Amino acid sequence: MRVAIIGGGAAGMMCAARVQEMNPSIDVFLIERNNGLGKKVIISGGGRCNVTTGIHDVKTLLTKYPRGNKFLTSAMYALPPESVYAWFEDRGVPLKTQTDERVFPVSDDGKDIVGVFNNVFDKSHVNVLLGHSVASVEKVKERFVIEFKDGQDPLIAEALVLATGGQAYRQTGSKGDGYTFASELGHKITPLAPSLNAFFTQEKWPAEISGLSFESAGITANGSQKAHFQGPFLFTHKGISGPAVFALSSLTAFEVYNKNKPLSISINLFPRENQDELLARLKEIVAKNGKKQFSNVLGGLVPKSLAKIVVGAVDISSTRRANGVSNVELRRVVDWLMAIPLHVVQRGAGDEFVTAGGVDLSEVDPLTMESRVCSNLYFAGEILNVDGYTGGFNLQASWAAGHLAGTSIGELA
Repeated sequence: MRVAIIGGGAAGMMCAARVQEMNPSIDVFLIERNNGLGKKVIISGGGRCNVTTGIHDVKTLLTKYPRGNKFLTSAMYALPPESVYAWFEDRGVPLKTQTDERVFPVSDDGKDIVGVFNNVFDKSHVNVLLGHSVASVEKVKERFVIEFKDGQDPLIAEALVLATGGQAYRQTGSKGDGYTFASELGHKITPLAPSLNAFFTQEKWPAEISGLSFESAGITANGSQKAHFQGPFLFTHKGISGPAVFALSSLTAFEVYNKNKPLSISINLFPRENQDELLARLKEIVAKNGKKQFSNVLGGLVPKSLAKIVVGAVDISSTRRANGVSNVELRRVVDWLMAIPLHVVQRGAGDEFVTAGGVDLSEVDPLTMESRVCSNLYFAGEILNVDGYTGGFNLQASWAAGHLAGTSIGELA
């Protein structure tokens, strides 16, 4: 039996390794347009490769996927995060779990993760076809005919796995042509949109405090539907970024916004307090420092660089003494800090930039990853209408889906 896997990313590599592990007699052809495997895996997490998550409870884990969480259930139970962790460590790459539950190789080098697969394939009968760009895929009777763009001989296989990724990070080869192949084989593709991105704002003042970060803030988007997420974020030269922003971008992936139609958001820097509690705290600081300039006193509540932004935003003179600021003005400061208004006009790439949307999940069997439309066709990874928040969740989904597809194929022969 011959199996063709198009896409040498996380899902495709894991699928190939699993098929070989299940049944070494199967001829596996792993097709990759680049000159090396796992280009996107290597650059994920800023080059450190956020392999998976330290969250081991599968029910909790599945809440981290705004699209496709129910679909992933079987795959995640079959290869949960602790099994991914063990899989790499058993093959010579020690991992570490950070306090934020993100898992990285101890070396902080994504090349080590891809190196595991290169070693597996070198010692097996997996045929890795690098530099092969697929032009078309057709099913003729019970076989798949794969045509290449550069004159290579066609490949014929009894089973096919589409693990081509989405259309994010096009420089890594994720150009979205897998959607075309899926469509040609009878599948529907849902609307597509970028996800896990930074926000570029209409306001320019974030540039003045670029790099200033907060461990926990509540960020709300007021688009066609209200979305909210609480977590770490930071100000950047062009707006805001960080885990909470990436998560919110995932929840608002299909919102249309631009300079002419900005997305209104608000940031609460004190999500664990109510307004009265924060106002009382601010009044207490003011009472103890009445003769000092208010902008300096406010530095006891928020970083001084932000305090300068705040007084300007609520129209309080930077030279005003603290005891000269009225209760009404103090309330205005509190209101601003608990709902900092910003307007998003553009998406910016994040460390794990992914595509929301993909192959319609109703047409794929979640117990096997096989198509319900075309027999012996399988899907794994970002080509599916599945995506998660930042934190190793997207790689975890790819490992799990690729592993399940590989298991299913291994059981065929």
